[in-house]
Amino acid sequence: MKVLLAAINAKYIHSNLGVYCLKAYAEKALREKGLCADIQICEYTINNQTEKILGDLYRRRPDIAAFSCYIWNISYVRQLIKDLKKVLPEVQIWLGGPEVSYNAEGILADLPQAAGVMVGEGEETFGELTAEYLAGDGDFSQIRGLIYRDERGITHRTGPRPVMDLNRVPFVYEDLKQFENRILYYESSRGCPFSCSYCLSSIDKTVRFRDLDLVKKELDFFLENRVPQVKFVDRTFNCKKSHSMAIWQHILDHDNGITNFHFEIAADLLGEEELALFARMRPGLIQLEIGVQTVNPAVITEIHRTMDLQKVREITGRINRGHNIHQHLDLIAGLPYEDLTSFRESFNQVYGMEPDQLQLGFLKVLKGSYMEEQKEAYGLQFTGEAPYEVLSTRWLSYDDILQLKKIEEMVEIHYNSGQFRGAVKVLEQEFSQPFDLYLALADWYENQGAADVSQSRLTRFEMLYEFGKTVLPAGRLENFRDTLTVDLYLRENAKSRPSFARDLSGFKRAVRDFFSREAAERRYLPGYEAYDSRQLAKMTHIEIAGDGTGILFDYRHRDPLTYNARCVKLEHFAELCT
Repeated sequence: MKVLLAAINAKYIHSNLGVYCLKAYAEKALREKGLCADIQICEYTINNQTEKILGDLYRRRPDIAAFSCYIWNISYVRQLIKDLKKVLPEVQIWLGGPEVSYNAEGILADLPQAAGVMVGEGEETFGELTAEYLAGDGDFSQIRGLIYRDERGITHRTGPRPVMDLNRVPFVYEDLKQFENRILYYESSRGCPFSCSYCLSSIDKTVRFRDLDLVKKELDFFLENRVPQVKFVDRTFNCKKSHSMAIWQHILDHDNGITNFHFEIAADLLGEEELALFARMRPGLIQLEIGVQTVNPAVITEIHRTMDLQKVREITGRINRGHNIHQHLDLIAGLPYEDLTSFRESFNQVYGMEPDQLQLGFLKVLKGSYMEEQKEAYGLQFTGEAPYEVLSTRWLSYDDILQLKKIEEMVEIHYNSGQFRGAVKVLEQEFSQPFDLYLALADWYENQGAADVSQSRLTRFEMLYEFGKTVLPAGRLENFRDTLTVDLYLRENAKSRPSFARDLSGFKRAVRDFFSREAAERRYLPGYEAYDSRQLAKMTHIEIAGDGTGILFDYRHRDPLTYNARCVKLEHFAELCT
């Protein structure tokens, strides 16, 4: 019997931990029963044409096809299921995942091609389901966690499955070849102790932890194989201090200098012990995602969230000052009681925490969440199809949403990219609040007809300079030009020079003399000893400011957090070469 586990990911770089866990657990469970099935994993992306996916599924000729369903792929899954049944009439189709677990009867009513839905945790359910098919009885009534249709078309619910021991889930990464150039996801706990009304994780209150000895052994596998990044999918990784501290300590003690670990945490749960440990970590060893969501106390209360905002501000500030941990802070637009004025304040305060990335997200009204139950009370209007994104609320109009969408794009381009940090700081001084800067940028882009046009990196720099000319006084424009030029060369030794940059033709001899002297004296560029003056000039870059100061960009030595080139200030540059 051939069983396919199909996952349609948002991007190629992503992998679907869920289907790998289902396969590993089922194979182990079947072996223990003396059974065997050909279980295969098929991973695609939403960028693949559905006809190509359908063709691949058809050529594999499965007896059972099980689809992993999320808000980003459910429209693709629906279409595939309808067409797959046409070309493979005998295939048994099953669904699982958060997008179908809380509306299973509705899904089955809408998709008569599907045999049933696996609700909630799927490892044990999928293992028992596969064993039942192998036995040939077709009696699913004793398998907990199923909603299925019998041969008469009657839908049955077998009842919830008790939560499982997380230690029983096999480690799925023994063969890393199939995960090359992809992010690896890892789970050390399930469930969440908090009750945020927009989140499905809050429904599962039984937080379970994988045994620490097992976790450390599996982390060692990642470290020994020098994988680039491991993202923990634990919903609030540091909800149990002894667990999170043991893992962070182990990562620190066994750091291989390469692997990065990503964690979603509650910042206000961190204490002095954690911060002291963080201070000892290599820059880039870990990165933290922190969901602030809002700073409005009434909103925080209404969404059943617990957060000490002042402590979040203090903790993120201390981590920032250490300059060794990337911080990603989140906001959600469309929450109850948050109007545009309130959201503007949330944006300004979180922006002021100076995260490495600020994600401006929009509320998703997920099936099964408390937020969905309250949609009438909140006047929630949201898209009829996944991802069920907010369109308006009693406090936020669709005009407001569109305005925030424009700001989101400007933040992505000019802040989250990290390419314009110096120039943006100059522009911030011309506005009373950061929100106003990004709104002005969004309006300017729209007026230029460039809001939805793909632009090259160099064109983005040219456009930001043109925007700067509209808001900066003449006396500050020169400094802005120099700062923007530095931003450009921090990331790469750009071959094409922007039109706004200074004319350096008068410094050609000075630059040549500098590299000739550097090739002989080796004062500024450690690690370049094997290169002559011409090679040094090609591998680095020198920029000269209006006061004659030179900036040497060293691209072989970069900041591990920002990836910016190491910079060396050369006072009175021209005089160095006389």
